[in-house]
Order: sequence, then C-alpha cells, then structure tokens
Amino acid sequence: MRIVYDMAQAQPPAPSHLAIGVFDGVHRGHRQLITWMVKAAHSTNCVAIALTFDPHPAVALGHEPPPLLTTIEERAELLAALGLDITVVLPFTPATARTPATDFVEALIHHLRLAELWAGPDFALGHRREGDIPFLRRLGAERGFTVHVVEPLTWGETPVSSSRIRAALKAGDIPQATDCLGRPYRLAGIVTPLPSPPDWRKVGHSTGGPTVNISPPPGRLVPAPGVYACLAHAGQLGTHPAVTNIGTHSTSPSPREQQGHETPGVEVCLLDFDGDLYDQALAIDFIARLRGERAFPTLNALVAQTHDDIARARAILTATR
Repeated sequence: MRIVYDMAQAQPPAPSHLAIGVFDGVHRGHRQLITWMVKAAHSTNCVAIALTFDPHPAVALGHEPPPLLTTIEERAELLAALGLDITVVLPFTPATARTPATDFVEALIHHLRLAELWAGPDFALGHRREGDIPFLRRLGAERGFTVHVVEPLTWGETPVSSSRIRAALKAGDIPQATDCLGRPYRLAGIVTPLPSPPDWRKVGHSTGGPTVNISPPPGRLVPAPGVYACLAHAGQLGTHPAVTNIGTHSTSPSPREQQGHETPGVEVCLLDFDGDLYDQALAIDFIARLRGERAFPTLNALVAQTHDDIARARAILTATR
C-alpha cells in the first residue's frame, strides 16, 4: 500500500473505489466496509483507496477533538493490512472545512479517478456537510460515479463506532472495547524514568519485574484509572505479561501526587523481564481491568496488593493465550 499526503500524488492506474473517513481505531465496522470495498474493487480491476484526515476535522472546525484511539501512523498500518492499494492522508485545514461538496467531489474525480464511493448511511462531506448521500447520488448520476451505502456493523445490538469504543475505555470496560475493535486496545509510548522515590522504585523488581513509565503521544486516549492485565511489546525484546497502573494516584506516591497534578500516569510492571527499556518504544495491549484506582498508606500495603494484582494478571493472561 502506498501512502500519499496530497490527492495529486495518488495517480491511481485505474478507476477507484473510495472510502472516506477518520477511521479512528480502524474498528470492526471500518474493516467490514473497507474489506468489502477492496474485494469489489479488485474484482473489477479497479484501485481501492482510503482517504483519511490528519488532524481530526474537529480541530479545523474550532471544536475540542476527541481523544484518539490511534495515531495517524498506527491508523495507516492497520489500513494497510486490509489490502488497500493507496491511502491518502489529507491535511484537514479550515480551507478544507469550507470547501463546497461539489468542489471536493470534483477533486476526487480528477485526482483519484473516482468510480464508486463507499460510505455509511450518515456519511456527508463538504462545507456544512452539504454532500450527504442523496446529494452525492444525484451528483454521481451527473458525473459518472456510483455511491455504495453499507449499513453500520452492530455488535451486541448496538452499532460499532469510535465514540462507543472511547466511552467503553473511559469507563474501564475492556471487554466491550475489545469486542468492538476486534483486538485489544493498544497504547504505545516512549519509556521514561519512573518519577518515584527510591524505596518505591523497588516495588516492581520485588514483585516480578521492572516498573517503567510510558508517555503516550499527545491526544491519545488513556483508559480509565485503574490496574490492568496487559501484554507489553518491546520491539526486539519480545512480548511479556505486564500489569499496568493508570491514574493520578500512582501505585506509588509519586511527584504527581505530591505536587497536586492530575495528569494520569501510565506505569507498567513487566513480568519475567530484566532489561533496560529507557527511551525505547513500548506498546501495551489491554486485556482485562483488575480493579479501580487506589492509594496505599504504606509500602507493605502496596506490595501486598501488587502481589495479588500480579497473580490475577498471570491467571488471566495464561487463560487468554
């Protein structure tokens, strides 16, 4: 799959089937629509293209963007696995938001050789979302492209959507998020030193492995405060079971608490691992939530609870292999 950042760079060798959207999370619904589109496009020797936006359109519209389930790099990697030929990452600017629907479609025809547009029933494009499905079908009849509408995928009798997944993660509902995504929710970041007093840094090593702090990219969704059973992926160092603590109250009394800061921390205790991860990328898959956030009055109380968390995490992760 080729990735381009300007429609003019796409230059598809044949007419295209096209899906447009943020595709945040590339969840089951996104994958169903794109997989069907890819199959249809390739069956007629057409090119399959996804057009996504960066940053989120809410930024250009002056709204607070939702916390994202994927970075643009993660999104592109997930889209590539679906068999697409080209992904266009279009910068969404105020000028993009003001573009009339007819002009935007003309650009799609000219640069992407649009033959068939694939979308959900609520899809719309152009200034003030004027280019809804009836509008696009009328325009398609004039300009020689068709519109293929795919009904939303339902899971548990409710449509799958990025907003539903965000709500589940904010509530700590890992099973629902996993079901809607079709895979565990993954959060990646760079390992940074754990800002805890020396005695508390020893807790991870005394209970199963090193404890590290990760800094996710700005704007990424961090699940609800609590303790989670996870799988940690550390590049060439492989995959390891882990216990992750998220919260403004760390598993240890860190400077975040002492200074009154409320920024959630993400601290990962890697089990059965002994190595140096600082400044490396670490990705964690959330498998289950063990409990909510708690503060501990003493080191002994923390160690006892951590032993219990690790035992439960080991049992869960073993059962899910």
